[in-house]
Amino acid sequence: MSRDRELLDTVEGGPQHAMSLADIKEEEGLPKADRKPYRPWAYNLAKTDVYIPRLAPGKQRWFAAVTRAGTKQQLARVLVLAQNAETGQWEMVSTVDIDDPQGLPQILLDADGYATAVDPASPKLSAPVGTLRSAVGDTFTTGGSQVFTPTKASERQAKVHRQAVAKFGKRGTTRFTAGKAQYPGAYALKTATGTLVIFSHTHVQDDAVAEPGLRIVPEKYDRAWLGTTPSPAFTYTFTCSDVADVPAAAGPSSLLGYGCRRTDAKATGPSTAV
Repeated sequence: MSRDRELLDTVEGGPQHAMSLADIKEEEGLPKADRKPYRPWAYNLAKTDVYIPRLAPGKQRWFAAVTRAGTKQQLARVLVLAQNAETGQWEMVSTVDIDDPQGLPQILLDADGYATAVDPASPKLSAPVGTLRSAVGDTFTTGGSQVFTPTKASERQAKVHRQAVAKFGKRGTTRFTAGKAQYPGAYALKTATGTLVIFSHTHVQDDAVAEPGLRIVPEKYDRAWLGTTPSPAFTYTFTCSDVADVPAAAGPSSLLGYGCRRTDAKATGPSTAV
């Protein structure tokens, strides 16, 4: 699977690349000439909306933010920061680029300016987070889902499926399966039309040759995990962040954005060095 494209925030000091631990590991597997210089994240607070929910005592403290960038504010990213219960430190637990910022629903605020937190697993939601997570898995596995209405983000996921299953032609196969979420936590806020849900999912990609004697050569961004030794089969694990707009009434939800990073890869067949 090719790397998902990253939107760049145009902020003070110029464009900034979002850099995850997975990105750092991939960079280590690249020749130095191909490595991009790392620049810390920075956001222009004048172009950022912060949404702080009222939370019951004892609940994990968290808040969301939407930062916008670009000459016409055409780029948007949803951030979630949560307080670590053990250390008390605030950590960024999710960052998701929105494919179509105009589709981002209005997050409701009360008279004091607070947002309203919603239980993302509540059966009262027309699509609880478990349903959303399964629907994303279905899109990668089969190329579509009945839960989501077509959006740019869901079409990107379906395109990944189509391109991956066709990339080897008759010489090999690619199969996707849903994995156990590495980060099962989810966050949700009440909107003017329903609920905005921020969550993560994990999916697995299995590539295998179709005939004895054939081998798959690790691609450029796989080499931090796999090196350069070919194998008849590889298994890749992807950890992804997602944002969905869930309507108040029964009906399809909308996937507004997602981003995936390869977080593991391993050979699953006997290798043959070249």
